[in-house]
Amino acid sequence: MTDLRGAISIAGIGNTQRWDAPGRSAFDQLQEASILALEDCGLSLADVDGLYCAMSVSGFPVLNVAERLGIAPQLRHADGTMVGGASFLFHLRSAMSALATGQCDVALVCYGSNQRSAGGRLAAMPDPQPFEAPYKARYPISGYALAAARHMHDYGTTRAQLAEVAVAARQWAKLNPAAFERGDITADEILASRMVSDPLTKADCCLVTDGGGALVLTRTDRARDLRQPLVPVLGTGVAVSHRQIAAMPSLSETAAKRSGAAAMAEAGVSVADIDHVMLYDAFTICTLLFLEDLGFCAKGDGGPFAASGAIAPGGDLPVNTNGGGLSCNHPGMYGLFTLIEAAVQLRGQAGARQVPGAEIALAHGNGGVLSSQATAILGTAATL
Repeated sequence: MTDLRGAISIAGIGNTQRWDAPGRSAFDQLQEASILALEDCGLSLADVDGLYCAMSVSGFPVLNVAERLGIAPQLRHADGTMVGGASFLFHLRSAMSALATGQCDVALVCYGSNQRSAGGRLAAMPDPQPFEAPYKARYPISGYALAAARHMHDYGTTRAQLAEVAVAARQWAKLNPAAFERGDITADEILASRMVSDPLTKADCCLVTDGGGALVLTRTDRARDLRQPLVPVLGTGVAVSHRQIAAMPSLSETAAKRSGAAAMAEAGVSVADIDHVMLYDAFTICTLLFLEDLGFCAKGDGGPFAASGAIAPGGDLPVNTNGGGLSCNHPGMYGLFTLIEAAVQLRGQAGARQVPGAEIALAHGNGGVLSSQATAILGTAATL
C-alpha cells in the first residue's frame, strides 16, 4: 500500500462566512469560496485540474460546478461522491490518491448552500426509506433522537449533559467573530428550549445557515512554495454503516470507531497526540458519540466528559473551536468546515480562539443519520 502520510497538503482555504445571504445561490456561495481558497494560496482557476464537490441542490454537482467555474476542459480527475455531510472528507481521501499518483496536480474541494435564505429546508430526499417513511419520522432529527435515547438507556446519559455540549460550543463561538450565534446561553435555557424530537430540543440542533467553503490540495513539495503555512494531511479513514437508522447495527456506537482507527493508524498517532478536535455536531448527541468512538473517552463516558468542561475553552481537549454546527454555521452539509477550522488552527491564525502550540488536529465528518463517517488527521510542517 502506498504511504500517503504527509504527501499531500491543504494549501488554501476559503470560507465565505455569509451565513445569511438572501439573493445568493448555493452555486454563488461555492464559487466565492473557491476563488477565496485559490487566492489564499496564490493559485488560480487555471491551475485546477481536479474537482471534488457535493451539493444537496444538485444531482450533477461535478458537471454543474465545472461549467460554472469554467474549468471543465482542463479537468483530469473529478469525484462527486455524495454521502451527506461527510462527503468532503471522502473527497479529501479521493483527492489525495489522485494527487499522489499524478492524476491531477491541484485539487479543489468545494461546497455551497443557501439553505437558510431559501427557507431552511433540505432538498427533497430522492430515496425515501420504505421501513421508516410510514411512521412519518422527522428527517433527520428523529434518527438522532433515537440514538440519543438509546445512549441514555445504555449509559445513563442525561439531557443536562447534552446541554453542556451546546454550552461549550457557544463559549467557543463567543471567541469567533465570524460565528452566527455568539450570545450568552446557559444549560438551563437549553433544557427549557422547545422539544423537537424527544429527547432533543431546538437548542440540541445545529443552526440552519447559508455558506460556502473550499480547500485547495496539492502535493506537499509544491505546497511548501505557496503562500500559507504547510498543513499536511497525515492520515484519513472512511466508513459506511447504513442508510436508514432502522438498519444501524448499534444506535449507541457509530462507524467513527472504524474511520478514526484507520486515520490514526495511517498518521501514526494516538488520541494522546492530538491537540485540537473538530467534530460534526449536527446534534449534541453527535459530539458525545464521536468523542467516545474516536477514543477520547470510554464508551458511555461522553456525557460526564463534556459536563466536566473538558471540551470548552480552558478545558483539556479543545473541541469545535469555531463554535461548531451548533453555534458557528451549518449550511446543510457541514463536514468541509471541520477541515477549514482545523487548518486555521494549525496555521496559528485563529485569533482569540487559537489553541496554543497546536500541531496535530483531528477533523471528523458525519453524513446521513450517523450513516457515513470520515476522519482526517492534519499536521504542521513540524509533524513530517
